[in-house]
Amino acid sequence: MNTTPEHRSGFACFVGRPNAGKSTLTNALVGSKVAITSSKPQTTRHAIRGIVHRPDAQLVIIDTPGLHRPRTLLGERLNDIVHSTWAEVDVVGFCVPADEKIGPGDRYIATELRKVARRTPVLGVVTKTDLVSQDRVAEQLVALQELMDFAELVPVSAVDGFQVGTVADLLVGRLPEGPQLYPDGDLTDEPEQTLVAELIREAALEGVRDELPHSIAVTVEEMHPRDGRADLVDVYALVYVERPSQKGIILGHKGERLKQVGATARRHIEALLGSKVYLDLHIKVAKDWQRDPKQLRRLGF
Repeated sequence: MNTTPEHRSGFACFVGRPNAGKSTLTNALVGSKVAITSSKPQTTRHAIRGIVHRPDAQLVIIDTPGLHRPRTLLGERLNDIVHSTWAEVDVVGFCVPADEKIGPGDRYIATELRKVARRTPVLGVVTKTDLVSQDRVAEQLVALQELMDFAELVPVSAVDGFQVGTVADLLVGRLPEGPQLYPDGDLTDEPEQTLVAELIREAALEGVRDELPHSIAVTVEEMHPRDGRADLVDVYALVYVERPSQKGIILGHKGERLKQVGATARRHIEALLGSKVYLDLHIKVAKDWQRDPKQLRRLGF
């Protein structure tokens, strides 16, 4: 008698307000850096897919931007990405950090999620449990439960690995039976150039002042192996800001800051591509690009 368990495959996504630990949890589940993480809000701007391979299942996690009340055209486009992702997935994880009280942003998301919950199971996930006491985690689980009816509630810490496997099991349990969707070994379906641009943006976000993050965009203009050097990839990228004064912040004193950004980004890109990288970075001012449909299109939104 054949008792092999059926193979499951499908899509999950994490939602939550900006900086709720969604990208860190995605990376912990995939076991590799596919989503960029930063303490700055709105770090994730694309729906990036991370792929979890297991003998019994293939789970594709879509890491979406944080949902928030939009103030710019970019904000509206980011929210559209979130809503269209919800419509496509088999299960949703609503992430709330253990170290912050539940607020209006969480209640806004819960209201939006209730519309989805009728046809898609929603798990309540309390993230960042490594930052607080067990009592505080318990309080947060109770507070989260009051927001809406969840299929399951689970606390997790992506940083110290607490219950990451449990989260994976709960998500997989909600997937339909089906074959593999991606080849073994694939960790993401993002084009490499998109990931490279995201890694540069992550490096540029580190240590900048709070008003800057939303104004930074990155495009990779060219990326190819250098002629006659199989072990070296040339990457030419542009970092866009909205105002000349922001250009100075990214450049830093005598260009020191941009050098640091380049060195950090290059290290991550080399790890991603498994090859040496020459990174050519330039800063360009694109006035008020977040509010301009034409510029948003050019920058990939």
